[in-house]
Amino acid sequence: MKGAGAEDERTAGFVLAGGESRRMGCDKALVEFSGEPLIARALKLLREAGLEARIAGGRADLEQFAQVIADPAPGHGPLGGVCAALAVCREHRAVFVPVDLPLLPASLIALMVHRSALTEALVTVLSVNGFAQTFPAVVDRAALPGLEDALKQGPGGCFAAYKSAAARLGQPVAAVPVEYLAQAGQVAHPGGLPPAMWFLNANSPVDLARAQAVTRRVNRVS
Repeated sequence: MKGAGAEDERTAGFVLAGGESRRMGCDKALVEFSGEPLIARALKLLREAGLEARIAGGRADLEQFAQVIADPAPGHGPLGGVCAALAVCREHRAVFVPVDLPLLPASLIALMVHRSALTEALVTVLSVNGFAQTFPAVVDRAALPGLEDALKQGPGGCFAAYKSAAARLGQPVAAVPVEYLAQAGQVAHPGGLPPAMWFLNANSPVDLARAQAVTRRVNRVS
């Protein structure tokens, strides 16, 4: 998407990779999916969307893949990584993708960036079948004080933090129905997967096998 507009130059890209991977039983960032580690696949997703890609909340040993922004207070879930990344981000806004969504298409991330720049929404997420998804998300740096307050208040979900940070500035969280984007031809999966499958998590060995099976079916058809 380079050259498509100024919005990509004002948006940073971060892969959230600070989880403990309890359900996976090993470091899921390094688990292979279609022949490459999940962390490498997620970074490639951001780069294909035209963004410089970094890692938020990850460990130092992930530096071999990209610059790591450490979470100064680990143990608070992905919200800690989001706050740490926004605190050092020089760009106007940042895209956050989790390391465990290997089927997301790059065109979806690029469209989110473009839409966020046009609407100037504080937080932009997607909805699937009417349910808002916490990630991927495009977050304006102006949301940082509200997100940090939510972090200080203790354990809580990222989406609740989005809502409180947006409400603090008199805004709603912008949730874009991904089915409408696909039906309008604005975004498509290169393998022809329907939108609901783009959000298959790879949190456990069973989840990983399910997502991998979907990829193999697509490859056989193509």
